[in-house]
Amino acid sequence: MTTNDKIPAVEMRGITKRFGPVIANHHVNFSLAQGEIHALLGENGAGKTTLMRILYGLYHPDEGEIRVKGNPVTIHSPKDAIQLGIGMVTQHFALAAPLTVAENVILGYTDSFRLDLDSAQDKVREAAQRFGISINPNAFVKDLSVGQRQRVEILKALYRNADVLILDEPTAVLTPQEVEQLFDGLRRMQAQGLSVIFISHKLHEVMSITDRVTVLRQGEVIGTVRTQETTPNELARMMVGRPTFGVSKPASPPQEEVLLRLEKVSANDNQGLPAVKNVTLHVRAGEILGLAGVSGNGQRELAQVLEGVRPSTSGYIIANGHDITNAGPRKIMAAGVGRIPEDRHESVVAEMTVAQNMALEHLDEFVRNGTLDKRRIREHAETLIQAYQIKAQPEDMIRTLSGGNMQKVILARVLERNPAVILVAQPTRGLDVGATEYVRQKLVEQRQRGAAILLISEDLDEILELSDRIAVIYEGEIMGIVPPDVDIEQLGLLMSGVRQDTNTRPQEENA
Repeated sequence: MTTNDKIPAVEMRGITKRFGPVIANHHVNFSLAQGEIHALLGENGAGKTTLMRILYGLYHPDEGEIRVKGNPVTIHSPKDAIQLGIGMVTQHFALAAPLTVAENVILGYTDSFRLDLDSAQDKVREAAQRFGISINPNAFVKDLSVGQRQRVEILKALYRNADVLILDEPTAVLTPQEVEQLFDGLRRMQAQGLSVIFISHKLHEVMSITDRVTVLRQGEVIGTVRTQETTPNELARMMVGRPTFGVSKPASPPQEEVLLRLEKVSANDNQGLPAVKNVTLHVRAGEILGLAGVSGNGQRELAQVLEGVRPSTSGYIIANGHDITNAGPRKIMAAGVGRIPEDRHESVVAEMTVAQNMALEHLDEFVRNGTLDKRRIREHAETLIQAYQIKAQPEDMIRTLSGGNMQKVILARVLERNPAVILVAQPTRGLDVGATEYVRQKLVEQRQRGAAILLISEDLDEILELSDRIAVIYEGEIMGIVPPDVDIEQLGLLMSGVRQDTNTRPQEENA
């Protein structure tokens, strides 16, 4: 396909967007050729989502011009964008769960006050066949998997005659099989002339599906390259400004001693419904056990039980020889357990300094004659700041730190204690490539020291890179435990609820 002999489907020229003193986009130029899949690549905060929200009419640029098929346009709202043939599918789907697929697709897109459902279903079925989207128009959205719901969102955009489709992190909540189905569908739609902007930070997916890549860093375009003429390492260098080297994980068999034991642990969610169901896991010294699963399958509740902030309803937990079942955070830490929770902002006190946050969990060790020894707290922080390469001063307010540096503060606070057991949830969510690499390497170092690490992550690449064994959770139950060199298709089946031992889904067992 040649892209030079056609007027671009979309052209954004000199786009600048400010939020107060923060410049989210700085004179950004971006061009989408007709019939191409073009990746917009960059770390969190690079400005890619802001740029696409401008194109979709959710934000308005302070400077710059947008052209659609060569014509200058002003996009005041998503309604304007849709009329110009621009559709957007975000990570958080805007679907009405009690309605059918057909009803969701035509919702807000009918000229009549009366709704002919039979006719609507026929039209939606015809559109699904035309675009190669496998979906039943009569199915209720509440009964669909995450991947199927995404197909409904895409069909909704295409039904409104979109010929430009913006996909914002479209694979973040999909199993490997659903990712492949999405890519197959995009290639079919591309062949029919659809142009796609693919926002992502997953380099292997960008290499697999796109024709060109534009890289943003700190709100500016670093460059646009043809996908065939670049490499993942070069794209990573463009994203973070330096080469990345990945994580070095030496081959070393775990020890025999089980340092973390969960036996038939169950817990409820905030609505009192079962979220964790009879989970049994054993983590040995010198091992990283990864817990994989699509978001919302009980990972958060299980992590909270282990951190001591959510009660379990049955079962027991032994850590480092201590029974910590329904123990509070202080008793759990005293048992030699280090906790790195999912929400780093909840793990720190925003209005305290870096030094105070580093001492927070062990303040009694910094008391002399009944008062806090501020000099020792500062010296302690200086030592950790140097050891963990934290870009901050001890007296800086922790809320002023970047996500990566805040995560390093939490790591330093936990890991300096050399805990026997480490519970870590979503450790690199929202971090740039460099900070991600650093955090993962620190976890591997703890593994080499002999710690037992339970890694809870929705980032499948992270699970595969770090884990010695992988447990897969689905609707609160463990579907199976597999080695890290598992066939990706088998892993995807487990993540979608097919048990390792019986090849059935949980709901099929009593059918």
